[in-house]
Amino acid sequence: MASFTLLLLAFLLSTNSFAAEEMEEEELLALFEVMGSLLDYPDWPQAHPFPCTDTPWPGVKCEICQAPPFFHVTQIHIGPDILDPPCKISANLSHALLNLPYLKSLSIFSCFTASPAALFPALFESLSYLEHLALQSNPALSGVIPSSLGNAGSLRVLSLSQNSLNGEIPQAIGGLVHLQQLDLSYNNLSGEVPQAIGGLKSLSILDLSWNALKGQLPSSLGKLQLLQKLDLGSNKLQGKIPQKLGMLKKLVLLDLSHNFINGPIPESFGGLEHLEYLILDHNPLNAAVPLFLGSLEKLTSVSLSECGIEGPIPTSLTSLKTLTALSLANNNLSGPIPPELGELPNLDLLNLSHNQLSGELSFPNKFMNKLGKRLDLRGNYGLCSSQRRNFSVHSDEPPYCLNGARNESEKQERTEDYKSIQPAWNQWEDNSCSSTNLSWDKDLMLVFCAFVVAVVLCSVLLE
Repeated sequence: MASFTLLLLAFLLSTNSFAAEEMEEEELLALFEVMGSLLDYPDWPQAHPFPCTDTPWPGVKCEICQAPPFFHVTQIHIGPDILDPPCKISANLSHALLNLPYLKSLSIFSCFTASPAALFPALFESLSYLEHLALQSNPALSGVIPSSLGNAGSLRVLSLSQNSLNGEIPQAIGGLVHLQQLDLSYNNLSGEVPQAIGGLKSLSILDLSWNALKGQLPSSLGKLQLLQKLDLGSNKLQGKIPQKLGMLKKLVLLDLSHNFINGPIPESFGGLEHLEYLILDHNPLNAAVPLFLGSLEKLTSVSLSECGIEGPIPTSLTSLKTLTALSLANNNLSGPIPPELGELPNLDLLNLSHNQLSGELSFPNKFMNKLGKRLDLRGNYGLCSSQRRNFSVHSDEPPYCLNGARNESEKQERTEDYKSIQPAWNQWEDNSCSSTNLSWDKDLMLVFCAFVVAVVLCSVLLE
């Protein structure tokens, strides 16, 4: 009896396996059409007649649906990691994608390079299972992002970076409640950052950098409690930084560089305890370096160059033991450089060039030698050093303290002493009219006597 049961079970399994090896004809033909619209390989259907079983292709993945037990295409990937066959010049997004209803992941890299391609609205209305959509590095992919995007409620990753998309980011994007990563960087998007993005509570990465976005930063961004990366750099954003951004307790990277954002940096940022990268350079902040930066213990890189930063360099920065890079160049910083910066164990780049810093440098030799030219202090004409250093300084005004002078009055006194010392030839020239102070060298006397004798002999011979 037991053996009969095992045979029956084996028969059922083999029957299901046989059924699972088949694809629905409509779905199989749709896959052939999609691949034909992308790849420069007309014989792809003949080479892969059973793409889910006997003749697989590395860019296509399938899964078995339980009822009925057919294979369904769930992933299509085309990119530089699959070189053969290449994309064809006239590659485009085929509407046949709509007949692949079980598709979960669609990723196409560097494929639409010549012939124009665009996102069509129905793409987001029909693919209800789509979780991962990555269309990157496609310079010929242009047009707007359709508002139907909000219907793709299963999306977890949306990456449309390094394309030629234009227009505004649709407010409907707020409907992607399961979205974890949103990357629209390196496009030609305009308009404002939608307030609706604040409703994407699962978002951990938001990158809208390198576009033409304008207006103010929406305060709704402060609702993204799981956000770890916020990059809005290289846009046309303006106004002040919302205080509510300080509520992003999990934030690791904040990049608002190359915009028109005003200061000061909100005090609420003192609560960003996981922040490692703070990049705000090239903004008219016109404020002082906030003291609370020294309390952000995980900071590894701080860039506030060309921000109109004024006042002294706060000594609180010297407590950042994990700091590897600090750039405060092209500002209006004044006063001395805290010598404790040279004791930071991980600091490998320090750029304080083109400020109004003054005083004597007191960095340890070990620190100076480690950084070398990665220490940039050019354009600070009030700085000086009592020793020769191997760092980047302005070639027209070496920053050496005069005989170790440490204050302006002592420098002035030393300078006057040096001016009073004259070369020997100047002394001789100044006293040449005084016979009492004239002191001739013996060699000079011999030359003079020889000259007189020569003149006398010449006169005698002429007579």
